Amino acid sequence: MMQYDIVIVGGGPAGLSAAVAAYDKGCRSILIIERDSELGGILNQCIHNGFGLHTFKEELTGPEYAGRYIDMVYERNIEFKLNTMVMDISPERVVTAMNREDGMFEIEAKAVILAMGCRERPRGALNIPGYRPAGIFSAGTAQRLVNIEGYMIGKEVVILGSGDIGLIMARRMTLEGAKVRCVAELMPYSGGLKRNIVQCLDDFGIPLLLSHTVVDIEGKEHIQAVTIAEVDENRKPIKGTEVRYPCDALLLSCGLIPENELSASAGVELSRVTGGPVVNESLETNIKGVFACGNVLHVHDLVDYVSEEAKKAGETAADFVRGEIGESTEQEIVIKAESGVRYTVPSTLNLGRMDETLVVRFRVGDVYKDAYVSVYLNDKRIQHKKKRVIAPGEMEQIILKKSELSAFDDLQTVTVKIEKE
Repeated sequence: MMQYDIVIVGGGPAGLSAAVAAYDKGCRSILIIERDSELGGILNQCIHNGFGLHTFKEELTGPEYAGRYIDMVYERNIEFKLNTMVMDISPERVVTAMNREDGMFEIEAKAVILAMGCRERPRGALNIPGYRPAGIFSAGTAQRLVNIEGYMIGKEVVILGSGDIGLIMARRMTLEGAKVRCVAELMPYSGGLKRNIVQCLDDFGIPLLLSHTVVDIEGKEHIQAVTIAEVDENRKPIKGTEVRYPCDALLLSCGLIPENELSASAGVELSRVTGGPVVNESLETNIKGVFACGNVLHVHDLVDYVSEEAKKAGETAADFVRGEIGESTEQEIVIKAESGVRYTVPSTLNLGRMDETLVVRFRVGDVYKDAYVSVYLNDKRIQHKKKRVIAPGEMEQIILKKSELSAFDDLQTVTVKIEKE
């Protein structure tokens, strides 16, 4: 059986950053396992710019951003296996994988980092009525077909869902010569970044229809048209508001789901809100020595934050291998999400293992204007920061200081909430 100090499942931006960070922390026995034929993950098909402003202080395309980390992996001679699928991870950190050259094989790891990314919500989860003809794609599949495979998937396009990939594909299809009729969004707000709404829709005159959804699909062999209707506050279509849009392609951009089948089979506790693992301040799951980072943990808006989070996971995994993260006599402190905050990552912290500062990331469940992000230690408010707009499409964060938490007597909970005043 092969043995490594750290096995990283996934060679996308999270896996690459974690590997580099673990190496730089002194760990040399590292293996990245990637199911695709090359490193870089989803970034390889994201040929638009806007990546790297935080990490590299310059604007890069997805392949350029991935290339920076791939170069770092090569410079450090970090091992990786491509075209390799991980089949199972045991609670004892034995990783079972397979590929064409080695067949089925097992690896004994001292630590495992989960970095499998996320997948798109499929049509089957959306309850769209109508036929199931050709010409219906998830936005990410369409992105790969256009940007990597070189296929033009349609000339008259409708997009359902205003996630970032859908917004970016609205611009991409327009630049390729297609007519994007509209982007319909079920919710009364967009699920994407504000800058993408401006740069991908407004700049090209593409209408964004909030509180609208597809109620019918026409075409038996190939899609011919869709019918879009307005929805009420219960997200039910309003009769009489239907509009028919002829089209030869429908793109679905209706949310991303952390890829956690492997995590679940290993016994990792998953959050009912994010679908990703429940982790502590070290990004460690409930299984000792198994860490998680990136979109497998919770869906991020910027890849720079994925890299930052994965760096932390790589460093703490290296510390764990060296025995520097052990049992702490301090009690676990729960980080609670309340009053508009949907979840927090991490969801617990231990002062004995915590660094001097801890970044806590979260998303809200609605659009809030001129509201405050507040942090409470037990019942005492210690942070109260006003923000002009807080929206579900943009990830938020607060920073906790160890000195402040340690000075607080009998600390049981840290609560993050949205307040009007």
